[in-house]
Amino acid sequence: MSEPTQLWQLGAAAAARGLRAGDFSATELLENVLQRVDELNPQLNAIVEDRRDDGRARAAELDQRSAAGDWQGPLHGLPVTIKINVDLVGSATSNGLPALADAIAQEDSPIVSNLRRGGAVIFGRNNAPELSMRACTDNPLHGRTHNPWSEQASPGGSSGGAGSAAAAGFGPIHHGNDIGGSLRFPSYCCGVSSVKPTLGRVPAFNPSATAERGLLAQLMSVQGVICRHAEDLRLAMPVIARGDARDPWWTPAPFDTWPDDGRPVIGMTRETYGYAAHDEVLAGLERAAEALQDAGYQVEEIDTPDMSLPAQAWLQVAVYELKETLADVIDNHCSESLQQIFDWLYELGPVAGIGDYLPGMAKRTSYTRAWNETLARYPLILTPYLMRPVYDYDYDAQSPENLADLFSSACYSTGVNFLSLPAGVFPTGLAAGRPTGVQLVGQRFREDLIIDAMQAVEERLGVLSHELWRR
Repeated sequence: MSEPTQLWQLGAAAAARGLRAGDFSATELLENVLQRVDELNPQLNAIVEDRRDDGRARAAELDQRSAAGDWQGPLHGLPVTIKINVDLVGSATSNGLPALADAIAQEDSPIVSNLRRGGAVIFGRNNAPELSMRACTDNPLHGRTHNPWSEQASPGGSSGGAGSAAAAGFGPIHHGNDIGGSLRFPSYCCGVSSVKPTLGRVPAFNPSATAERGLLAQLMSVQGVICRHAEDLRLAMPVIARGDARDPWWTPAPFDTWPDDGRPVIGMTRETYGYAAHDEVLAGLERAAEALQDAGYQVEEIDTPDMSLPAQAWLQVAVYELKETLADVIDNHCSESLQQIFDWLYELGPVAGIGDYLPGMAKRTSYTRAWNETLARYPLILTPYLMRPVYDYDYDAQSPENLADLFSSACYSTGVNFLSLPAGVFPTGLAAGRPTGVQLVGQRFREDLIIDAMQAVEERLGVLSHELWRR
């Protein structure tokens, strides 16, 4: 499908241009998206709370504003969904837990506030696993989210609802967050695109939270969006990155106003750290490198610092912190399935003890310094992301060996979180009918460079969701 034929098929940037040109209204765009949702969401279960009445009222308000020449912001009139683990006024911040089904938020989280100020039309909530702590998306409150590419395939997690919704055409922008890969896993699994921002780029806070998160969780967890098109990430990122005093980590770094040094030299690594990477995953890495070279980038194969070290630290230090802060919730409010997964997870590290926590945190500085030094020479580094094909929807719950395999294949995911570096994941093709993709790691606060390169690849390889729609 070379050109969209219905409004739901438009990316955010294309839809924004159409709205500004008067080709259609925000109400017409939303209604066309809702028709698509009504057609496919009963099978996919990507959107688990319908807020179309709020969305319709918002779209009508924005149409009145635009008729008067008053444009709300870059996202004026664009349909957006919000993950169930952040506060949205009037909606439960359930995080997939039945115990929180009635935990109605009284105040918006910063990312929701920013999206509203940017003109977004919020019309639904996208699904996540319990506590947003799985690479699959299923929970006892809302049930399982399906991958539109395959009934058996996982949509990823924890922002699996966002990934499934983006690929299926339920609007162009979907909120998610990422502490170990929760934006990038769904992007990989569903064949769409996302950037995990730098720590401090996008403000984060849940007004309903009864306690602060652990220190490492604060350093690793970030807010973002999942889209089909790289240019849509460029449109949305400056909007969601606006400051909010409630997040002490937020940093007033520029987005598109860095000095122009031309296209950066891109480093590339094929290192798999002993994991038997799938041939199609490695072929996708080559396709991405060739597309970048065709776009005028210089791509050099390089040796990088060992990513398996921060990935192992994630398993040891971050899981220790999760165990200390979430064990009571998991034991008392989560399903037996998630309890079993965490029991297996505690054995993978092995989990650090209290005496290992501070030394483990100290290692984070040396690991990040080593990557910063490499990124000073190569501002972007092309890496594998998941080194295996998309797994089945319950793969991580089947056995401890499967869980270990998933983490081993994802060392480029969790390792990047431990380093607090930005990274984009985008599709490069299919393996056995399921998407594959690669990752671009960037210098701190250089999400703009990542998106530029992602867009260059997309222009040459195409938008994978269009292949899905042709089916």
